[in-house]
Amino acid sequence: MTYTPQLSEAHFQPIDEERLLSPPRAGHKPRILLLYGSLRARSFSRLMSEEAARILARFGAEARLFDPSGLPLPDDAEADHPKVQDLRDLVQWSEGMVWCSPERHGAMTGVMKSQIDWIPLSLGAVRPTQGKTLAVMQVCGGSQSFNAVNQLRVLGRWMRCITIPNQSSVPKAFQQFDDDDRMKPSPFYDRMVDVMEELVKFTLLTRDRADYLVDRYSERKETGESLIARVNRSA
Repeated sequence: MTYTPQLSEAHFQPIDEERLLSPPRAGHKPRILLLYGSLRARSFSRLMSEEAARILARFGAEARLFDPSGLPLPDDAEADHPKVQDLRDLVQWSEGMVWCSPERHGAMTGVMKSQIDWIPLSLGAVRPTQGKTLAVMQVCGGSQSFNAVNQLRVLGRWMRCITIPNQSSVPKAFQQFDDDDRMKPSPFYDRMVDVMEELVKFTLLTRDRADYLVDRYSERKETGESLIARVNRSA
């Protein structure tokens, strides 16, 4: 017996190769938001994020850092809190993100998780993180570990981001920065540069077609909206 899928023909659309492979290209620099996970005066996740921002600029991107100081705990303030609004505005502005957390007690920090928890999956009809690129990094106080970056990858998938394959984990981070708070030359520095280069490439590849990449048959069927209507609405 042959099984025939019960497709809803009104919402099933063939792949638009022209839109997927040759979309109109944006003329502005790739917009990258960097989040870090420590409030210490000499925060190595912040220093690494600042170093990454310099590299992103060299690769032609516009990079902005969010300062998490003063951001309330999730559910301990209303969404109209100024720091929450600043974070959400930056996320909507961005086309890609970098998440860099220290590892504390074998996990990402609460500061890192709080920032991500304040980012909603949807704001009205807008999904702030869906289809945006993401790079994950961590700094370690001791030997190299990958617990934080692995957790950040899970969160990136949950937030529907396009998380790039490469990542960075820096052991004994206190040894990797000089007295001027600049990252010293090392294989760990080179890996960070590799990650930022890959992030910019993936952002350039996907940002102009992100809406189409994440357009789903099941959601069109659920909302009763055709692909053409969704495209026209987002234009």
